[in-house]
Amino acid sequence: MKKIPWLLCCGVGPSLLVPCQAAAERRVDAERPNVVLIVADDLGYGDLSCYGAHRVSTPHVDQLAACGLRFTDAHSVAATSTPSRYSLLTGHYSWRRNDTGIATGDAGMVIRPEQATVADLFHEAGYVTGAVGKWHLGLGDKTGTQDWNGRVTPGPEDIGFDYSYLMAATGDRVPCVWMENQRVANYDPSAPISVSYRKPFPGEPLGKNHPELLTKLKPSPNHGHDMAIVNGISRIGYMKGGGKALWEDENIADSLTAKAVDFIRREARRPFFLYVGTNDVHVPRYPHERFRNKSGLGYRGDAILQFDWTVGQVIEALRREGILENTLILLTSDNGPVVDDGYADRSVELLGDHRPWGDLRGGKYSCFEAGTRVPFVVSWPGRVKPGVSDALVSHIDLFATMAALLGSRYEAPAAPDSRNQLPTWLGRTRKGRPYVIEAAGSLSIYDGKWKYITPNNGSPYFKLTNIESGNSKQDQLYHIRKDRSERENLATRNPKLLNRLRALLEQEKELLQR
Repeated sequence: MKKIPWLLCCGVGPSLLVPCQAAAERRVDAERPNVVLIVADDLGYGDLSCYGAHRVSTPHVDQLAACGLRFTDAHSVAATSTPSRYSLLTGHYSWRRNDTGIATGDAGMVIRPEQATVADLFHEAGYVTGAVGKWHLGLGDKTGTQDWNGRVTPGPEDIGFDYSYLMAATGDRVPCVWMENQRVANYDPSAPISVSYRKPFPGEPLGKNHPELLTKLKPSPNHGHDMAIVNGISRIGYMKGGGKALWEDENIADSLTAKAVDFIRREARRPFFLYVGTNDVHVPRYPHERFRNKSGLGYRGDAILQFDWTVGQVIEALRREGILENTLILLTSDNGPVVDDGYADRSVELLGDHRPWGDLRGGKYSCFEAGTRVPFVVSWPGRVKPGVSDALVSHIDLFATMAALLGSRYEAPAAPDSRNQLPTWLGRTRKGRPYVIEAAGSLSIYDGKWKYITPNNGSPYFKLTNIESGNSKQDQLYHIRKDRSERENLATRNPKLLNRLRALLEQEKELLQR
């Protein structure tokens, strides 16, 4: 494990703790809090009942929000998974690099071992650290060079995680195996694994050629999810082998939840940081039969129910171990929602009046608000006063905020874009960031009231996903407080305001090399 010589750990200061009225007489535990970070996948601002959804119920998330602080103006850094998660864990804007796009399943590590991460921060403070679930940040040194039949390195251990049980990428990309501490879990030596994103393996059936083998889900036309077939579902990329190690999609949530619960049980007697990245509600959606066809919204709605169950299992594990009151739980999503992202799972057909994007415009991949405005709940019994906050907050601040929680000081080059927002996240103040910067083809800057989107020559519409991209050859300026659906472009009427936001963005872009 790398050491960070510039990191000084000073402990948690009592001034950081905010009494909760419901627990005013409860003794405040002097131990450092555990931290559990739950990151859903493609879960929209309007997908949770505590955020206004009425066609689907999420009681465990709702309870977490009722006992904690629910933010209404929280933002991921990007509208897709890899760049969003990169910035979340490093405190470094993904758009400052040109290699943080959506990672293939055989991508090399996007976060390099020499970079500091939130996991490093906790590890150096004496915490045990774990990562469970979706990864999508690459494994190994260089793309396409991994030996999936041995130990793949570098990996999560090299960026601060003591334990890991992860998908190499996503559910719709090969390899379709779990990686436990950088080795294939339940490895089957009789079925050695080969992966390619360039050409298929001779004799291996593909979804495009053998639709009769697609017994669980079929791909939507033209999305590209028609290559290697695993578990009756075709994927992106080519793969052979795996045998007993291949996952079953209906058990993905159960598998990662069991590993998260086991980590909590195993490490309950010492402070820990646990990152839980669910596959829900990303495609391919094939929930366990306990949830399948239960929501009335198709498999996407069923996956929301399954995500809520995972949250409930994590909370119950903390309660069972007697550490819930000394655990800070952060719950969010990596980016906005998409309904059809590659599989014919009836989610479009059965969507009805459910609005995954809430009252916002756009969705996953989009510059508009629904691409990056995400659910964000902070819960810490006795420390976070329950309520709702409209403070402007961003994933980019996780690193600096957790450093403040730990009483740790750090210096450059660590987390150059992250800022301490602990008083805001704990509800001590409603003052948030002065502005957030987001990337989805175009860069945008938003100050909590006004949003400026830079011009872009890209298509204004993603036909495959039925989502407006937000791309335009013209400057775009929206008064989000009055126009959350971003329908009235006020750029030509407010040149001074536009120029101010543009200048702020240019100042940030000039720091590209830092």
